[in-house]
Amino acid sequence: MRWESVYVAGTGAWLPEPYPARAAVEAGEYDPEQWEADGLRSVRVAGDEVAPPDMAVHAATTALKRSGVDSAEVRLLLHNYVWFQGQTMWPVASYVADHAVHWSVPAFEVKQECNAAVASLELAARHLTTESGPAAAVLTTADRFAEPLINRWSAEAGLVYGDGGTALVLSNRGGFAQVLSTATRADNRMEALARGAGLSPLPTAEPYDHAARFAHYLRSHGGNIREATDRLIAMVKGVVDQALDEAATDRSDIAWAVLPTGGRNKMQWQAEQLLGVPGERTTWEFGSHAGHLGAGDQFAALNDLTERGELAPGDRVLLLSAGPGAASCAVLEITATPDWSSPAAGERNAEEAS
Repeated sequence: MRWESVYVAGTGAWLPEPYPARAAVEAGEYDPEQWEADGLRSVRVAGDEVAPPDMAVHAATTALKRSGVDSAEVRLLLHNYVWFQGQTMWPVASYVADHAVHWSVPAFEVKQECNAAVASLELAARHLTTESGPAAAVLTTADRFAEPLINRWSAEAGLVYGDGGTALVLSNRGGFAQVLSTATRADNRMEALARGAGLSPLPTAEPYDHAARFAHYLRSHGGNIREATDRLIAMVKGVVDQALDEAATDRSDIAWAVLPTGGRNKMQWQAEQLLGVPGERTTWEFGSHAGHLGAGDQFAALNDLTERGELAPGDRVLLLSAGPGAASCAVLEITATPDWSSPAAGERNAEEAS
């Protein structure tokens, strides 16, 4: 979908301190060979002092302040997450809206695993175009992954889970980036990759084990991993091609590709094989210090780019997400340098990298 009056007005993130990946290896939590392949330097790990919804509140408060949007103009809040949010049978999105925006803002959860945040951007864009006056939407993500129900270091090969909250404010009045296009494609057959052996009538206390679920999928499909890989590639390439075409943007025009954070090999494969974008134009450097933030990789990395002064007017930025069953893509054009941007930080990082 091509958009004419949808803008990113503010970003925010609440991220705990990084925990060195080497320390996890030395503690026997992270396989040393997997660490070598992943190339992760650290992962954001939160303590017990803050629950995911409060991470989202902190991030949304920052994003709203930076955006300059009056809370009275916010017409929608969409909260995205993957893991437990602090309570069962509870409208977490309403909590985030009440504490970060206003008690009367309609608030809903988007639960599409790691694809949720970029998908919610598209949903919010559609909503804003129906508003006749000034209107905004707040998008949030938050997750905390911890034992005993999940081992962040080994639950999924090539991917280590990190904690944190993120936020993005969309406006139909203006912002530092215009949303040129969004696209979503689905292959609902792929949900089986994450389902495992079957459904249970009640929740269980079994730890999450992606490897076991994926192994079951392979056994039930004759060990044919190529079929699943081909479906994923077709879905992701299709959604990227659609978003770029509707934004009248070539791959060579992409200044930054904001991708789901996996290990180095996964990130490189996504960039080079799926997008045809060199690794230096991705947000791997940020991801290698943060880990996979559930649904929050894209908003967190975009926030990092703005804070470090890496975005310049005219830059085209591609946001890509994918989960078991759907993929979403958005193309942005930077129209102004945000007030909270720090060009000096970007220059320092460039010097250090050289």
